[in-house]
Amino acid sequence: MTVGVSSSVIQGFLGQSDPLKVCIEDRNTPYKMSVTLELYVDGNKAVIPANVGFEGTIDGVLKSDCQHSLYTITDDGTIYAEWEEEYPFEIGHFLWIWEFPMKDMDESKSRMVVDGKETDEGIHALLKDGSVYRAEFYSEGFDESQESDFLPPDL
Repeated sequence: MTVGVSSSVIQGFLGQSDPLKVCIEDRNTPYKMSVTLELYVDGNKAVIPANVGFEGTIDGVLKSDCQHSLYTITDDGTIYAEWEEEYPFEIGHFLWIWEFPMKDMDESKSRMVVDGKETDEGIHALLKDGSVYRAEFYSEGFDESQESDFLPPDL
């Protein structure tokens, strides 16, 4: 029993220094950057909503008591990152905070482009201030051939 309690206390303490798990509104966060994400799912442009990374958003109105280190303010694809010191934020960290359903995507068809160049790092691509990211994901079982307008029905 003592081991379990000690482990929980240690994990809680260590989590206080993890920028992906803590609220930042009461912290000094001089390390700041912003990037742009263009997201496509099954070939269709997806909207990245405003207020991702804020807990307590009700009906689109921001009443937050917790702001995370990765967040959006508007729905234009701009992602902001901030922390106490330089940190290797990844595009996947933002997707995790947003609760984007990566488990439903076919990783073999996914593609990540950073500043116009495809990268093999996928969702592990590091965020770089001012960069533009284009993420292309396809749902498990998505069949592109069924999406072509020129095919006759039932083929």
